[in-house]
Amino acid sequence: MQSPTDPTQKKNGLHNMKGVILAGGRATRLHPLTLVTNKHLLPIYDKPIIYYAIEKLVSAGIERIMIVTSPYHVDDFVNLLGSGQNFISKKSGKQIQIVYGIQNAPVGLANGLCIAKDYVGPDNCTLCLGDNVFEDDVSTHIKNFSGGNTIFLTQVPDPERFGVATLNASGGFVRVDEKPKKPKSNWAVTGLYIFDNTVFDKMIGQPLSARGEQEITYLINKYGEEKAVQPVFLKKKWFDVGTFDSLISAGEYMRKKAHKK
Repeated sequence: MQSPTDPTQKKNGLHNMKGVILAGGRATRLHPLTLVTNKHLLPIYDKPIIYYAIEKLVSAGIERIMIVTSPYHVDDFVNLLGSGQNFISKKSGKQIQIVYGIQNAPVGLANGLCIAKDYVGPDNCTLCLGDNVFEDDVSTHIKNFSGGNTIFLTQVPDPERFGVATLNASGGFVRVDEKPKKPKSNWAVTGLYIFDNTVFDKMIGQPLSARGEQEITYLINKYGEEKAVQPVFLKKKWFDVGTFDSLISAGEYMRKKAHKK
């Protein structure tokens, strides 16, 4: 059996890439639905929200995934997903591996990623927010990842709700600001990120933001200081399923897509 640090594995980016899906939080905007269940277990048409994130990573060749959630909902995820037996790797033809991490309090995306530190080990990682649904095929970016940080951007009409990227004249990354009152662009940072293993060193000494969280934007800007951020511009539909309207819109989109098939 090869170890995670076997040099023959490092030649193939997929062999040193793990997935982390964040599925915690209180989802207060979806009360009363989320008073009795986790948001990521609600349906988008015929599948739980969390399925879309898992399938996106598996389609990119990732076989080992940690789902980070709250202690109140971990049993529900285990009952639904088990160890990953319902998701089959296209590469090996065998089931993927799903494990679980506990985030005791919703204190930021970077904090959630930090919980996966020991699981990721010496590898790189693709971080996905469990309530984001991507129609773009991102597998090439994951398979060809060679270091630094890759972020996925899309244009939105309400950038003040998101982390907003400032770009230079050639489309290169300058910085990202979390929910700015006066956004400098309408390029929102979506909930998909690829990090090399130095991300965990960049967390050391990370301060809490004004809203009391360890922000993912802090880590992106750390990579930005090293000129190591690669922006990717999405071309297809993207859903951030955090409101009743977006939940309905995503479900209706997937219903129409299924009927076309």
